Amino acid sequence: MNETIILASGSEIRAQLLRNAGVDFEISVARVDEDAVRASLQAEHASPRDIADTLAELKAQRVATRHSDALVIGCDQVLALDHAIYSKPETPDDAMDQLKSLRGQKHQLLSAAVIYGEGKPLWRHVGVVRLFMRDASDAYLHDYVDRNWDSIQHSVGAYKLEEEGVRLFTRIEGDYFNVLGLPLLELLSYLTLRGTLPS
Repeated sequence: MNETIILASGSEIRAQLLRNAGVDFEISVARVDEDAVRASLQAEHASPRDIADTLAELKAQRVATRHSDALVIGCDQVLALDHAIYSKPETPDDAMDQLKSLRGQKHQLLSAAVIYGEGKPLWRHVGVVRLFMRDASDAYLHDYVDRNWDSIQHSVGAYKLEEEGVRLFTRIEGDYFNVLGLPLLELLSYLTLRGTLPS
């Protein structure tokens, strides 16, 4: 089946994951006020899972309105510590606050993907990873943020597991691709079963 696949995300790591898997796709970044949508959903006491799923669908839907004949992949990732939802840190001080609250704790990363096509959502999945952060010292966290700010400012929780951030953790339960922000195995399985990718 010859279908155009569009990734509705500006995330370089998501794009790289799809490229590495041999998927031919285009990129069209969705313009969504994520903070406003997230705040509205939180005010309605939506679960972290529902927030990630709703944002992923909204992004896919926005791009699909401009590309009605394509399969559009919308993605979102939410970090949840108990009932608190984390966003990308706005400043190095904000990154320090996030890391201090996460250290010595278990938190979850929820990575949602929705495929939109034919005017409706065709497939969705939310992958969940549980991460256990070690009780790092203030001094280490401060140095970590100083060394890595340019990179971690783009990540919820102020860390990247594929970089030095891996040193912050003692245990991870779940699929590594979900840590990177894309339930890749499930996505590829759907596209293969659909016939979009060769089997």
